Formats: sequence, structure tokens, C-alpha cells
Amino acid sequence: MKTKYPANIAKGYTYSFLSWFGITGLWVMYLQTKGLNLVEVGLCESIFHVASFIFEVPSGIIADRFSYRFGLFWGRVAAIASALIILLSHHFWLFALGFVLSALSYNLQSGTIDALLYDSLITDKLTVKYPQVTSNIDVVIEFAQTGGVVIAGFLVHWHFELTYVIAIFTSIFGIITVLLFKEPQVGKSTNPIDKQTISVIVKTAYQVFKRNQQLRNLMLFDAFFAGVCTTYFYYFQSFMETTHFSGWMISALMVLSALINIIGIRLTPRIQRQFSKQTLILLLSCSLAIVLILSWITWTPLLIALFLASQLLGSLITPIFSNYYNTMIASEQRATLLSVASILFSFVMIGMFPFMGWLVQRSGFSVAFGSIGLVIIGILIVMQRTFRVHL
Repeated sequence: MKTKYPANIAKGYTYSFLSWFGITGLWVMYLQTKGLNLVEVGLCESIFHVASFIFEVPSGIIADRFSYRFGLFWGRVAAIASALIILLSHHFWLFALGFVLSALSYNLQSGTIDALLYDSLITDKLTVKYPQVTSNIDVVIEFAQTGGVVIAGFLVHWHFELTYVIAIFTSIFGIITVLLFKEPQVGKSTNPIDKQTISVIVKTAYQVFKRNQQLRNLMLFDAFFAGVCTTYFYYFQSFMETTHFSGWMISALMVLSALINIIGIRLTPRIQRQFSKQTLILLLSCSLAIVLILSWITWTPLLIALFLASQLLGSLITPIFSNYYNTMIASEQRATLLSVASILFSFVMIGMFPFMGWLVQRSGFSVAFGSIGLVIIGILIVMQRTFRVHL
């Protein structure tokens, strides 16, 4: 009986919901309730990305060398271990260990689920549907992240620890979903003797990345842009804490953000058709610069609006760049090179997150992001010159 690989798509939606369920999305606030200051919180995130930097390419190689299911399975196991440690810890270094395992769980699925779904469509020549699939995946992720954060918002002033208990159960269900996937064999031999060696995978991926300057520049821009939006999201939690947002206010804001993001994500296939890479990157850059500069104004309603705008920008870039990457990378190196993209993001976050934690603690949210916005405008201008030449 012929294996119907496109059936993986529906399972991919389920897996994405379970693995991205945002019940621990308010972790900055959670660690503050555990007694950590913003510098220590920033260091935890930095440790996460140092670990991610170390794990990312090996995790992609595991998927390319063995199987996508193998990486996804052990990713959920690492997520369970991470949640247990963070739930039971009361010391900075134990929290740090929890973040190391969280990075491993993230890396083992980063790029792997995308590659599995894309390869699942190749067999029946359905790759033209991938932009819609990745758009749907991001809508599912938005629902998952928002649903989890909404629940977490109500638990902030009650039993905050329950968030990590729920995370453990969702990871268990994620493991069950992984076991139901059918492994695509596109670009992979079913004979173990013919499988690529790790050295061949790394060497080929390096050569593709070195030769393809457009791919390299897209990944650099993606990492920088996503790093700024992610940092804004997490330190806005500190702003909500210091301005005493109630649980229902936090939950309502996250729901509103998700609704706006979903509308944006659904429009990404149309956006990609209407704008060239160069034009789209210019529009995204200008929008981000405006958000950062306006953050200097210390007025809560405006900052809430800017938070929503920053998250919309972050949600737009993910499906757009995922489609760019998958159409530019061969199946044999797909998971490995997508892991390289995640490494670049980690590299940005390693320095940016603890620095912004120190700056927010010292100067406040508005001054910190308003100031960094001035610096980022200059960086974006330099990057745009590069993209004008190579896109």
C-alpha cells in the first residue's frame, strides 16, 4: 500500500500546536517570582542561546543522518526534562540547566518539522502548496502560543507553577504525535549503507551556504530582525510586571496580539506574491525602526500598541523566510542549513538579551528600546545596502 506522505501535514499541525503551546510563555515573569533579577533573567536566555548555538547544527545533522522522527522524539523528551527542572528549582544555576535542556528540545525540532513537511509534499509534487502549509502552521502556532499564554496569565497571581506541569503533559502528547508520522524518503536512501555520512552533510551544507550569498544574507537579516522582536516581547513582560498589569489584562493583550498576528500570517502568501525580496525587506526594516524609536515615548497605551506592532512584524517574517529557505535548499541539506539559520538567531540573542536586560533594569523599558532603536536604524541602513546588491 502506498504511503500517503501528505497525511503528515495534519499531524504536523497537531505536533506544532503541542510543541509550541505557550503555557510557559511568561517565563520572564515566572523567574522574577522565583527571585531572579532582570540581569539573571537575561543570562538565562543567553545561556539558552549559547546552548542552542552549540546544539543547532548537530541537531540538524541528526535529522539528516538518521530521521526527522528521531530528532522530534528526543526533542520532546528534552522538553519534559527542562520543564521538570525549572518547576522544581530555586537556584540560578539549576534554572540555567533547565534552559540548556530547553535549547536542546528547541534545536531538535528547529527546521526539522519544516523539512519533514516540505519533503512530505515532494513525493506527490505538491510543493506548490508549501507556502499555504507554512502559513497554516504559523496560524496554529499563534493559537497554541496565545492559548497557553492566556491560561498562564490567569495563573500569574494564583498557582504559576502549574504552567510547567501543563507543559510536561503537552510534551507527552507531542511524543505520541511524533510516533504517528511517516518518515519521508525524499533525497534519502532506505539502505543504511547508502546514507550520507555526517562529514559529507556538513561539507555539502557549508559549500551551499558559502556559494549562495543571497541565502546567507537572508539568514543574517532574519536572525537580526527576529532577535529584536523576540527581545521586545520578553522584556515587555517586565514592563507589565512593573506597571502591575492584572492577570486578565495580560491574557486579553495576548489574545489581541494573536488575532492581529493571525490576520497578518494569513496574508503572507499574498504579500510574497506582491513584493520582491528587496522591497519586502525594506518595508519590514522601516516598520521595525519606527516601532523602536516610538518606544521612547513613555505612555502605556502607545507602548501597548507598539508591542502589538512588534509582534505582528515578528509573526510575518517567519513564514515568509521559511518559504524562501525551503525553495533555495536541497532536501539532503535542508534540516542542516535551516539549523544554521537558527544558529545565527542564537548568536544575535546571546549578546542582545542580557545587554537589554541590564539596560532595562538600569534605564527602564522605554528608554532602553528607544535608545537601541537609534543604533539599529544605522545597522539596518548598512544591511539594506548589502541586500540591494545581492537580492
